[in-house]
Amino acid sequence: MSDTYTQIHIQVVFAVKYRQCLIDKEWKNDLYNYITAIIQHYNHKVVAINGMPDHIHIFFGMRPNQSLSDLMQHIKASSSKWINEKKLTSKRFRWQAGYGAFSYSKSQLSRVVSYIDNQEQHHKQKSMLVEYREFLQKFEIDYNETYIFHDPV
Repeated sequence: MSDTYTQIHIQVVFAVKYRQCLIDKEWKNDLYNYITAIIQHYNHKVVAINGMPDHIHIFFGMRPNQSLSDLMQHIKASSSKWINEKKLTSKRFRWQAGYGAFSYSKSQLSRVVSYIDNQEQHHKQKSMLVEYREFLQKFEIDYNETYIFHDPV
């Protein structure tokens, strides 16, 4: 019997609707644990998760048993429902449509983990939008400016 062997490491970045700063430091770790449980439920392995009040970075090893778009739909729908049911924000919580996904080789794991773990320091120097555009350019991803994450309202 043959088996499938893979080594797929993905960093996803997604933002709160209109990049509102709604992810509070009081409950962000509970959110990260909730999202981690979703990812593990589908047999993927979280390597790092962190973010800022307006967006999240997740770095994980992905198994080929599911599409990335399906996993992201589960993460975003379930986590926004969880936030709203727990009434963690004063207004209805929603994620912005879309996400960025970037793949890395095993040799880059520690660098990506360090980057994600140190989000606060990175965003003292660059805004999320500037850094996101740099990701798209570095990975040579064609994009339409109309669909880039919106500025905060």
